[in-house]
Amino acid sequence: MTADPSIFEVARAVQDGSQACLPTVEAILATIAAREPEIRAFLFHDPEQVLREAQAIDDRARAGDVVGPLAGVTVALKDNLTTEETPTTCASKILEHWVPPYSATVVERLRAAGAIVIGKTNLDEFAMGSSTENSAFQVTKNPLDTTRVPGGSSGGSAAAVAARFAHVALGSDTGGSIRQPAALCGVVGFKPTYGLVSRYGLIAFASSLDQIGPFGRSVEDAGALFEIIAGHDSRDSTSLDRPAPQVLDRKDRGVEGLRVGVVADLVNFCSPDVVRRCREAADGLARAGALVEEVSVPATTLGLSAYYIIAPAEASSNLARFDGVRFGLREEGADMTETYVKTRSAGFGAEVKRRIMLGTYALSAGYYEAYYGKAQRVRTLIIRAFDEIYRRFDLLLCPTSPTTAFRTGDKANDPMAMYLNDVCTIPSSLAGHPAMSVPFGEGDDGLPVGVQLLGPALSDPLLFQAAFVLQEMANEHKRLSAARLDRTDRGGDV
Repeated sequence: MTADPSIFEVARAVQDGSQACLPTVEAILATIAAREPEIRAFLFHDPEQVLREAQAIDDRARAGDVVGPLAGVTVALKDNLTTEETPTTCASKILEHWVPPYSATVVERLRAAGAIVIGKTNLDEFAMGSSTENSAFQVTKNPLDTTRVPGGSSGGSAAAVAARFAHVALGSDTGGSIRQPAALCGVVGFKPTYGLVSRYGLIAFASSLDQIGPFGRSVEDAGALFEIIAGHDSRDSTSLDRPAPQVLDRKDRGVEGLRVGVVADLVNFCSPDVVRRCREAADGLARAGALVEEVSVPATTLGLSAYYIIAPAEASSNLARFDGVRFGLREEGADMTETYVKTRSAGFGAEVKRRIMLGTYALSAGYYEAYYGKAQRVRTLIIRAFDEIYRRFDLLLCPTSPTTAFRTGDKANDPMAMYLNDVCTIPSSLAGHPAMSVPFGEGDDGLPVGVQLLGPALSDPLLFQAAFVLQEMANEHKRLSAARLDRTDRGGDV
């Protein structure tokens, strides 16, 4: 079992001339050509442009120019990140043909580092969903089992990394939209502390919750991408005025003496096989020297209810700009009011309409305090509960998703069942705290399980420190399982 080279190893080979960028990119494009018709991870993909960029990097490297720390690394971008001269649709008919006049800050930073954008990935429309079935254009399949969903809303990005269509990817996480698909596709997904990564150029769903973060096939790759995209941006008023945290130097520090709480309240929502993997992760951290204890944080169980008032309320405001006047789809009516109605009726899908109506109702006169005001008080309660528990523990641990990847269509017509997929990820989003999903074994169906590390604001490096340990434990388990299988195949002892 050969491990993938890290993205820094890929870039180093391009920088020192030991490996040209073009052959690596050609191999990735061949993989995409073979599997993309089945997986459908991309909404926009231009192989000719990708090849031109790869050749340009090789030419610069041969000339001795500085080509950047991510030279030749391919990155897939969730299609709610603006890209100049390339369509950005949010997987919505209302933006089907829109080409932004500017690129998101994270895209600028990736390109400056030498990365190659391999394509724009599918998502639940305007990032509203947990399965990538709500896209206006196509349904993305899980590369590990194409009868299953890849999770959402960043399902296209998670699928692209899992299918080896890209070395790494970016997604956005509002209530779990990086971590949940990472868990279902068996990759690493990280939601940073709110404000550490610029939201400039991220088309808003819920502005107080949205955060951009990385997907990788390893903790190292997710960390390397995070270090490139993080850091202050004056164009984002919510950006923290601090440099990008360094996380890769935490790889060998271990977890000796770290206090880790296993959140029993969230474990109770999960299937038995997912719970077993989480318990095994907790036991592994304890063997590595962490002080592990089961804890109760009852306020976390209120997160789902509060989120599905706050997020739709913010969405109803943010999506008011899509009116057929300034950009995107326009359906002509007899007057401006009819134009608004016809444009938004034709342009938005069912889930987006549902959330806009929920949010508008929650913000309306007579109901604002009963719904939105109360949800914000619950949010404060959750933040205070986390503040209290983090006085006793450095990090928390729980499953990422209640189950492994479910079958396409199983929950598409049951909004509540779909919303429950985010029950473990929403609390840290409401608090603005960092959280990471790390693959840790498989469920009873043979599909990956992700365990989630939670930490207080700005504990991002500590999350990586523990994630490196979990990754090594998971890899060791794979090595032992492969060795046992090999002995069995050769007729030896099991």
